Amino acid sequence: MNSTIDIDPFARFRRATRARIGLGRAGDALPLKDLLEFQLAHARARDAVHGSVDFEALAAQIAPAETRIIPSLAPDRTVYLRRPDLGRRPDPAFLPKNASQHDICFVICDGLSAAAVQNHAAALYRAATRRLGGFSLAPVVLGRQARVAFGDEVAAAFGAKLAVVLIGERPGLSVPDSLGVYITFAPCAGKRDSERNCISNIHADGLSYEIAADRLVWLVREALRLKLSGVNLKENAEMGSLPESDGFMSENNELSGI
Repeated sequence: MNSTIDIDPFARFRRATRARIGLGRAGDALPLKDLLEFQLAHARARDAVHGSVDFEALAAQIAPAETRIIPSLAPDRTVYLRRPDLGRRPDPAFLPKNASQHDICFVICDGLSAAAVQNHAAALYRAATRRLGGFSLAPVVLGRQARVAFGDEVAAAFGAKLAVVLIGERPGLSVPDSLGVYITFAPCAGKRDSERNCISNIHADGLSYEIAADRLVWLVREALRLKLSGVNLKENAEMGSLPESDGFMSENNELSGI
């Protein structure tokens, strides 16, 4: 038998994952092709972390929704990466003083992958809002140098019952542009990670916009109905429609470092 699997026992595993397994070697090093692919993936991950979102273009993509660009207390990308605490707080000078009451405030933060936000945030926002008829939506906040907790204080300032944060996740060597969603009921400064629900791995080779939007809207409706989120909000929606290959993962805590 001379099948590919017989020659390369790792071939069948590679067909099932984007992880780097069984790369082989050339002498005491990686084969040149694998080494170059690794270096390219590493460069893309670094670019995603250090890149910047074109928020003006993003605002145009989600028009006619009203948008507000609000920076965090981190003045630039270097400080943002070194001081996570500053990225969690919005600049108070940009917050509204007298906001109306709303059901939901969408907050789109650059997080740790500008590419994820630029590539996926607008499409996911549109897919979600198509399913949210009947709810009052605050202006969409575009958070510059912002982390997950940034959304809590911002949503509270806009008088929202629920914060929905779309954010670029920390890039890996297989996916540099994965988008995450964090949902928090009764948002305010100081919320714990256990009080959020998370939908992760939204990207071209992961969870689709439509399935992610279904998950998001189910969580939003249940959070508003039960008046809670996080570990107390159990996901028991019908899961049969989710293909295993879509890479769905839901967590009740914040991804480390976001």
